[in-house]
Amino acid sequence: MTVLDTRALNRATLARQHLLTRSDTSAPEAVAHLCGLQAQEPQEPFIGLWSRLTDFKPEQLDDALTGRTVVRTHLMRRTVHLVTSDDALAWRARHDTMLRRRVLGTYPRELAGIDLDELAAAGRSVMADQRPRTMRELVQALEDRWPGPPRRVLGELLVAALIPMAQLPPRGLWQQTAGVRNLPLATWLERDIDPLPAGDGDPIGQRLLRRYLAAYGPAASADLRAWCGLAGLPAAIKAAREELVVFRDERGRELLDLPDAPRPHPDTPAPVRFLPAFDNAVLGYHDRSRIIDAPHLGLSVAGHRMVLVDGRVTATWTVRSHRLRISPLRPLTALEQEAVRAEAQDLTTFLDEDIEHVRLDTEN
Repeated sequence: MTVLDTRALNRATLARQHLLTRSDTSAPEAVAHLCGLQAQEPQEPFIGLWSRLTDFKPEQLDDALTGRTVVRTHLMRRTVHLVTSDDALAWRARHDTMLRRRVLGTYPRELAGIDLDELAAAGRSVMADQRPRTMRELVQALEDRWPGPPRRVLGELLVAALIPMAQLPPRGLWQQTAGVRNLPLATWLERDIDPLPAGDGDPIGQRLLRRYLAAYGPAASADLRAWCGLAGLPAAIKAAREELVVFRDERGRELLDLPDAPRPHPDTPAPVRFLPAFDNAVLGYHDRSRIIDAPHLGLSVAGHRMVLVDGRVTATWTVRSHRLRISPLRPLTALEQEAVRAEAQDLTTFLDEDIEHVRLDTEN
């Protein structure tokens, strides 16, 4: 069985994440290919797409949001993601049990004894007037019947688990600040959520597996589980195994992949790329060693924006007081510094935040 070293896995990830070469695809097509973008920080998906797409303009994603081609919703790992409307409707039922368990696992004492189906039905009844509501407004309509749990906890249960919700624009639009207003997905998209199909083999799980491998593979079942939050999808993997190829990593883990997916040569040059906070190119794995070194793993969950140099997380970056500051995690060669500055200058043009200076911390 072929063993893929860390550098080979790195180049495969970069190729599939459109980080090796920018893609000419549209913003909605890129969101679909990437299986969504983590989006609890509303402006970050714009940076993620800028780093991946040729001539990306923020209005392309704005138009997709307002045109309801893409939508903000709680999905993978109970985290707000920007996904295509088709994927939100197709995948939501498969994530329902996980979403409920994660909220209940976070607040077991506060939510003990609550009839979830009764609460969900009451919440849907309130939202039946098709009026967008904040989480607080929804809770206020129900708190007389459920006075026990803290408002925030009851609200999280309703909007992140029990009622499939869309977070409506202007939340998530470019350079706009707006609170969260919720509307049921089926109301906003004017289409019902797909029911789970009957039968064995977990067909929705199989689709998730194939889509994940297309954007993240080769990967282990633990990586798939870490990305979506579902319990490993063993039935889906068993049903799809015959159409997949299998590799090993240097630790001996079994890696699954699509036969014809790109696996570039490990020596393929990788350009500098600026990643947003919580980018799934880093977070989409259980074993993140293909893209980030162990001492820096904390950066990937703490909301730091990161810079890829030679395909690996090598610096963090911030924008404050009209300055883009880059803080390397290791010494950069002169050529690397030049490439980082060049990409940073292009980023300042895209951000359009009156950035007057790019500061690389290795400079005097």
